[in-house]
Amino acid sequence: MTEPIIRDAQTADLDAAATIMEHYVLSTLATFTHRAPTAADWQVRMERMREDGLPFLVAELHPEAESADEAPGEIVGFAYADWWRPKSEHRITVEDSIYLSPAAAGRGVGTALLSALIERCAEAGHQQMIGVLTDEESEASFALHTKLGFRPVGHLPQVDVKHGRTLGTYLLQRPLR
Repeated sequence: MTEPIIRDAQTADLDAAATIMEHYVLSTLATFTHRAPTAADWQVRMERMREDGLPFLVAELHPEAESADEAPGEIVGFAYADWWRPKSEHRITVEDSIYLSPAAAGRGVGTALLSALIERCAEAGHQQMIGVLTDEESEASFALHTKLGFRPVGHLPQVDVKHGRTLGTYLLQRPLR
């Protein structure tokens, strides 16, 4: 497998993001989201993030090409940072979200994507990043986050229901400076 190209998301990427997220919403416990965002929903979110100076990245695979300019690629994942506490006036902490197509799992795409997100947030001057993971079906995400320097800082049991199951969340934190 070639290395993924990590780049800023564009409008043309949002159908792929919607498809990837739909898998997680309908088939897993990895997100509390109950309605899969459409490409139009992602467009609104991406525009707000850009206005706020927050990154929204995609991972693109090009089976034969060395760069995105040589051949169209397949979007196999996306990641973004949003404000940890939108009510905060100081906004020094962001929360990461990362989703991969099932075929991309375990192939280094997540590491490349989350590493780039961390770097972009650090360059923007954010001081902390929080990962919020469900306490079921999140083993791979937990491993990825701890591999990249996140430390578990808390567990909130039984905070939501998805697919008829009561779930909690793990909180992981990483300094960005």
